[in-house]
Amino acid sequence: MNWKILNQIESFEKENVVRAILENRGLKNKKEIEEFLNPIQPNKFSASDLGIDRKELTKAVKRINRAIEKGESIVVYGDYDADGICATAILWESLYRLSKKVLPYIPERVSEGYGLNKKSISQLKEKDANLKLLITVDHGITAAEKIKYAQGLGIDVIVCDHHQLEEKKPECQAVVHTDQVCAAAIAWFLARGIYQSQKKACPNFLDLVAIATIADLEPLLGVNRSLVKYGLQALNKTKRCGLLAIFEEAGIKPGTIDTYEVGFIIGPRLNAAGRMEHALESLRLVCTPKSSQAQALASKLGLTNQERQVLTEETAKHARELLLEQIQGEELPKLIFVSHESYQEGVIGLAASKLTEEFYRPSIVISQGEVYSKASARSINGFNIIEAIRTQSNLLVDVGGHPMAAGFTLETARIEELKKGLALVAEEEIDSGLLERSLKIDLELPLSALSLSLWQELANLKPFGLANPQPVFKSQTVIKEFRLVGREGKHLKLVLADAKEPLVVFGAIAFGRGFLAPQLSLGQKVEVAYSLTLNEWNGQKNLELKIKDFRAI
Repeated sequence: MNWKILNQIESFEKENVVRAILENRGLKNKKEIEEFLNPIQPNKFSASDLGIDRKELTKAVKRINRAIEKGESIVVYGDYDADGICATAILWESLYRLSKKVLPYIPERVSEGYGLNKKSISQLKEKDANLKLLITVDHGITAAEKIKYAQGLGIDVIVCDHHQLEEKKPECQAVVHTDQVCAAAIAWFLARGIYQSQKKACPNFLDLVAIATIADLEPLLGVNRSLVKYGLQALNKTKRCGLLAIFEEAGIKPGTIDTYEVGFIIGPRLNAAGRMEHALESLRLVCTPKSSQAQALASKLGLTNQERQVLTEETAKHARELLLEQIQGEELPKLIFVSHESYQEGVIGLAASKLTEEFYRPSIVISQGEVYSKASARSINGFNIIEAIRTQSNLLVDVGGHPMAAGFTLETARIEELKKGLALVAEEEIDSGLLERSLKIDLELPLSALSLSLWQELANLKPFGLANPQPVFKSQTVIKEFRLVGREGKHLKLVLADAKEPLVVFGAIAFGRGFLAPQLSLGQKVEVAYSLTLNEWNGQKNLELKIKDFRAI
């Protein structure tokens, strides 16, 4: 792994350390730094702040108000991931306070697939002839044909989406689109617009916006930083029965919830139902006002998430073995492409992520069906996976996504043809340098520069996430102690001393690095790349190094 040190300083006072980290995030002048440290309240955002076309927003608000005034039935047609669930909950709850003639709808992943489905639209119309307005959330920007079908049934369509545009927007009542925020943030902003037009106070949905923004891996700078900073405050004080039930089931204490808890505990639970069963279960959990129902649903989601974890591991292991069998000891291809009939559609994206994480290659994993197959793709920095896939549009039934992640459907008979086409694209667009994993290090510091007061200053840079990662430092150290910990000795616990000041000592943990123990020895000099964590025990606070990589000096 290549280490890339982003900045250098001569004196290690905490003010200099923080200033250098801010420079690494692209923040140099006083105004930028002030806006980063003290982001504006989300209620002050304008449409342009979010990248939303005000004219389209106005058209959407007017059409929704007309539906409410005329007593028309409305369907909020969502998606089955955490962002789609939160976006659906926000818009449905907002509209339900204004009209009881509104229903949420989330498709079933396997039988209906992602986004609008003609059969589902027909069934919704058959059940309610008064259905005159359908609002998509977290999809729809590439569904021109299905939108036209809905309109043919007498249903107007408003699209609320943040996925990448095709050549032109679909023709419909309004397209509330931006790629700067998640779908839940768009739904929240639209809801705010509706309530403002009616001169009413909009409910606070920032707890759900924060969950969606983090779970959907939005960059935590600018508007998203504000949404998450204030959204986490709302989440830690939430009164939603469903979220409180998730906290209890997962052993999370309100008041301590940060981006980690959302990204690795809350988000996966909300995603689990859509991956394994039906995402309506997650929507019910988010929206229910009944504590008893919330507890039952949270318990069920916890078990479903455990099943999802097992299935993900099995699928990823099989995909890895299949890949290695394909290459038979030869060099890895620039783009990983595996397909099998045993793969469950709900976890192929997670399996692709694991392949990309291990081999640092763009990865595509396909759930192979008899006639049609579903695929998920994950990428690496510098390779736009959605654009690469769209070069093969003639082979696809549909496709959508972002530069780093995408999904598509194709005829099973065309899988090999697609594999060859994408291999050629990868060969042309991916140079070998792009496939070298690198670790970005903010600064090189002596261990003596680390202190609780520095930790407190670094805490002001939260929330950490994509585009604003937790600061990483490099230090020259000497190993004083080390031992294996965890199941089967998977992790390393160390005590490290500063290379020049041996009395300055810190504990350290290297997760997943137990296999390196035979290469270590007491007194050995090593340079370590790490982030800081704070351990609290019996009223004592101690800094610990969370090691990302290390190497002998």
